[in-house]
Amino acid sequence: MPDLLLELRSEEIPARMQRKAAGDLRKMITDGLVEAGLTYEGAQEYWTPRRLTLDIRGLNARSKDVREEIKGPSVSAPEAAIQGFLRKAGLSDIAQAHRHADPKKGEFYVAHLVKPGRSAEEIVAELVPAVIRAFPWPKSMRWGRASAQPGSLRWVRPLQSILCTFGPETGGEPEVIDIEVDGIRSGNVTYGHRFHAPDAITVKRFDDYVAKLEAARVVLDAERRKAIIRDDAKNIAFANGLELVEDDALLEEVSGLVEWPVVLMGSFEEEYLQIPAEVIQLTIRANQKCFVTRPAGGNPDGGVSNRFILTANIEASDGGAEIVHGNGKVVRARLSDALYFWNTDQADLPDRAGLTEAGETFGLDLSKPLDQRMARLHRLGVTFHAKLGTQGERVQRIAKLAEDLAPVVGADPQLARRAAVLAKADLPTEVVGEFPELQGVIGRKYALLQGEHPSVAAALEEHYKPQGPSDRVPTDPVSVTVALADKFDTLVGFWAIDEKPTGSKDPYALRRAALGVIRILVENGIQMPLASHVNADLLSFFHDRLKVYLRDRGARHDLIDAVLATDTANDDLLLIVRRVEALGSFLETDDGKNLLAGTKRAANILAAEEKKGTTVAEAVEPARFAAEQERSLFAAVNQAEKEAAQAVERQDFSAAMAALSRLREPVDAFFDTVLVNDEDAVIRANRLALLQRIRATTSTVADFSRIGG
Repeated sequence: MPDLLLELRSEEIPARMQRKAAGDLRKMITDGLVEAGLTYEGAQEYWTPRRLTLDIRGLNARSKDVREEIKGPSVSAPEAAIQGFLRKAGLSDIAQAHRHADPKKGEFYVAHLVKPGRSAEEIVAELVPAVIRAFPWPKSMRWGRASAQPGSLRWVRPLQSILCTFGPETGGEPEVIDIEVDGIRSGNVTYGHRFHAPDAITVKRFDDYVAKLEAARVVLDAERRKAIIRDDAKNIAFANGLELVEDDALLEEVSGLVEWPVVLMGSFEEEYLQIPAEVIQLTIRANQKCFVTRPAGGNPDGGVSNRFILTANIEASDGGAEIVHGNGKVVRARLSDALYFWNTDQADLPDRAGLTEAGETFGLDLSKPLDQRMARLHRLGVTFHAKLGTQGERVQRIAKLAEDLAPVVGADPQLARRAAVLAKADLPTEVVGEFPELQGVIGRKYALLQGEHPSVAAALEEHYKPQGPSDRVPTDPVSVTVALADKFDTLVGFWAIDEKPTGSKDPYALRRAALGVIRILVENGIQMPLASHVNADLLSFFHDRLKVYLRDRGARHDLIDAVLATDTANDDLLLIVRRVEALGSFLETDDGKNLLAGTKRAANILAAEEKKGTTVAEAVEPARFAAEQERSLFAAVNQAEKEAAQAVERQDFSAAMAALSRLREPVDAFFDTVLVNDEDAVIRANRLALLQRIRATTSTVADFSRIGG
């Protein structure tokens, strides 16, 4: 079967848009082909800064004929009904319809229609222009004279050419599918590197296309460009006794900036190495899209070297010397700014004398730079939220809460308070002002420079964590305390002003904050009843987030609901998780499965009888037992209830499940031999009371009625 090659070539496509755009092109074209009745063996998208390419293999040459039957009215129907049927079926005369007979309905008309298939060329020629015009660019533009006309083409940058060939995988001449969009007509011509090979290139099929582009200094495959950049950067670094500091996000971006990657090394003065490595890396990354290096065998968390790696899009005649020189000038200028910011942050503030009142409010030592910045943050009255006060007022709340939480977490209350007071102090620093993504990181470095306790310094960075499901949680008790205080303050505050997440909208990242609390408590094994910190509505929100967290870890949603339905300890997230885990393990055993079945049977019988208004005894009367199985079950329930309650009290949920497992045999024996709905109303009421005891005993650890299976 033939293959389809499509290339849409334009001026520079922003790197951040390329991967998604290529995926959108593949989906839109293949969906359109399938909808038109064509099938294909495989499709692969490619992209460079100047082109989106689609290679579709094994495409049908023609769509199949579509046969359709349209059922009409009875042959004795009024003329109006018959004429309506003819219009619907597209027939000109009733003689073109067929008569079908039905034993019950008699004879009726049926139109047998055949919609002829279409050639792939015709379908593609119709589909591609529609896709181009409807393409979902985040931002697009019009250009040229046509831009003044209504409905003129919008594209991310001016569209320059369309290449579209269709033909056999090997041998033979493929056909150029004729497509026209806003005066741009398709062909079998593309262009290579704009400097190295600007002339037109005629291609036939995909393999030919890739080879000729490569010869014209264009590497089509983005993953291959990334591999070239990564490998060459590592090799150059190694040759200079260094290691590349890898950066996957930057590698993705850089691979989208070049069609012919040429990796070079530049340098800057060693005096700039006094700047923190994170600041150097961000400065070079943000301004010049360059990678940094570090001494070979060095600590991955240590410093960087004064050599950086850049990626050019051209093989310069001077070996890249001028390119390296130009990049170096910009890097040095930006590092000079960064050094100024760094030094300024270490110096006293010019308005230090006016910070005394703020210093006293927080118990700050105004001889220290970071304390001065916290005092300034408070004095300036920087708003956190219009309804929740200033950053300074928020820090006061967090500090008080951190002191209260510290004993629960196992942290020193004074260290926790000190860390909370300084937690936002780096926000007004020069470095964070230039690089907001370094908030916390810079706070930690400045704290260590002014001699803070290591746990206090660590908390300044780690109290923001975790910032996502893959981010690590803090483990140092001081960091944990401040992180919890920060997140509780955020959640309680926004709940108080009724700014809750709605649907997909969560502008204040409250879902992330709640998940952060959950992960910190659970992954650090911290018991903390939430009822004393949050209201019922917010507790329900935590339960919803906990369900998401547990489902991501493989827990069944019904088990989570079953545990949350119990009256005890549903505000202690760690205990809920442990119950769910113990319940899941128990239900994987034969005893657990059979007890679940028996408990459900008891619950169903009770529900049915309660619905009918059947009398249930207030308590089980052993004297009214008529069968040995009743006595055995009653004794087992008493023992299991006692042991399960004791196990739950000491938070040994596995032991609680083991206690319940001993109900399995007496429950099975009871239902096998005893008729609950005895003719004697007194015996029946007593037996129903016994079923209530089964339900109550199992609910010590979970509501078994909510468990599926």
